[in-house]
Amino acid sequence: MSGTMHFIGVGGSGMSAVARLVAARGITVSGSDQRESAYFRALREAGMDVRIGHDAAFVEGVDAVVISSAVRETNPELAAARELGIPVMHRSEALVYALENDRLVAVAGSHGKTTTSAMVAHALHAAGIDASFAVGARVLGVDGAVAGGYAGAAGIAVVEADESDGSFLRYHPEVGILLNIEPDHLDHYGTVEALEQAFVDFALSCRVLVACADDPTVARIAVLAQRSGVKVVTYGAQASASADITVTPTHLSRQMDPFGAGVGAATRENGSIFWDEGGEWALEVAAPGDHQRLNAAGAWAAAVVMGADPSLAAASFASFAGTGRRYEWRGEAAGVTVIDDYAHHPTEVAAVLAAARSTGVGHLVILFQPALFTRTQLHAANFAAALSIADADVVIAGVHGDREDPIPGVTSDSILQHMTVPEGSSAQVVEDLREAAQVAASLARPGTQVMTVGSGTVTLAADWILDALRERSDG
Repeated sequence: MSGTMHFIGVGGSGMSAVARLVAARGITVSGSDQRESAYFRALREAGMDVRIGHDAAFVEGVDAVVISSAVRETNPELAAARELGIPVMHRSEALVYALENDRLVAVAGSHGKTTTSAMVAHALHAAGIDASFAVGARVLGVDGAVAGGYAGAAGIAVVEADESDGSFLRYHPEVGILLNIEPDHLDHYGTVEALEQAFVDFALSCRVLVACADDPTVARIAVLAQRSGVKVVTYGAQASASADITVTPTHLSRQMDPFGAGVGAATRENGSIFWDEGGEWALEVAAPGDHQRLNAAGAWAAAVVMGADPSLAAASFASFAGTGRRYEWRGEAAGVTVIDDYAHHPTEVAAVLAAARSTGVGHLVILFQPALFTRTQLHAANFAAALSIADADVVIAGVHGDREDPIPGVTSDSILQHMTVPEGSSAQVVEDLREAAQVAASLARPGTQVMTVGSGTVTLAADWILDALRERSDG
C-alpha cells in the first residue's frame, strides 16, 4: 500500500504507536482525536498531521482509515469513510501491515503486557539489537521512541498483543509470551470459556511460546500448545519447581536446554545461541514488585530466543526506566510524592499497591477511577478487597465508561459498599474527577504517597493534585 492513512482516535496509547510505525513505512499519516494527550503532542512534534476534533472532511482523499474498537459507528469520520467506500481497517491490521516483514515477539495476557513488551524491547536494545516495537505507553529510555512506537532496523519487532477485542489473533509470532489469564473483557467474549479459547488460539499461532508456569490456566494452555507442536519454555518463581526458567529476588536460572536439543536457537550474524546448558545470571529489576521480576523472566527468555546475549539481557533490567503510566513518578510537592499507574483490574490494583508498600512507603492516598461499567459490575467486590488496605485514604471517582453506555445501578458506590475499611483508613466516593483530585490532595500530608490509579482520564488528576499541593505549600 502507498498513499495516506487516517487514524481516528490517534491520541490513544495504542493507536499512536501504530501510527508511528505506519509512518516509518513511508505512508503519509493523518489523525484526529477529541482532546490533546502526551501521545498526540508527540506525534504532532514528529511532523504528523494530527487534529483536535472529528470532522467528515478529515477523511476526504485518504486511502484508508484506521480505527480501534473504541471508535463508534456514529463517529462522523468513520461514517463518511463508510459512505465514500474508503477501506477501514482495525489498528491491529495496520500494525500487521507495518511489520509484515519483521520477526515478531507478541506479548499477551490479562496483566503486565505493556511493561513486559517494553522489557523485551529494552533487553534487545541493550544487547545491540535495534528492534521495532509497538507498546501501549511511552517506553522510557529508548532514543527515538515516540508515543510507544519505534521503527528499528533489525527486522525484529515487539508488539503488545491486546486480547480485549480478539485482535491479538491477527499476529502470528515467532515468539509469544503468555503472562496470565483472568476473567475480563466478557463484554466481547461472553463467557470465560470463550476468552480462554482465544488464548489457546494465540498460543497455537506461535512458533515458540514463553509461558508463566505460576498461572494455572497458562500452564494448562502451555501443555496443549506443546502437544500441538509448539516449542514451549516455562518460567516462574522459585517455588515453580517444574519451570524451565526460575526467578528469585536476585537471580535468573535455567534448566538444561529448556527448548530441547537447541530447537530454540536464535541465529545471529556471528553464529547461533543455543540453550545447550544450564546457567544463572544476576537479576536486578528497577521496577518495584514481585510481579515485575516474573515479567522480567519472561522478557529475558523471549529476548534470548530472538538473539540477545543472555548476560546482556539479564543485566538490562537494572536500567529499565519503565513505561508511561506504570508506577510512573509524576512529581513531588509539599513533601508529597505523586505516582500514576494504569492498573484497571483488581489483580493489577492489588499488585501496584503491594509494589508501593514494598518501597517502604507508609501513608497512601489512592485516587481510583473504575474503567468500564461491565468491569465494575463484574469485579466490584474484588476491587473493594484490593482497595481495603491499612494506612490508606481511598477516593473513588466516577466510572469512566469509555466505549460503554452506563448500566443501571452500576456506579462507584458498587465498589464502596463492599469495602472493609481498616481502622485508621478511610474510603469515599467523589463522582467528579476534578473534585476527587482536590479531596485526594487535601488528605495528603508530608511523607504521603498519592497514587492516581486507573486506565481512564484519572491520569489528568495527577497534575491537578500536584497543582493543589503546590498552592498549599506556597500558601
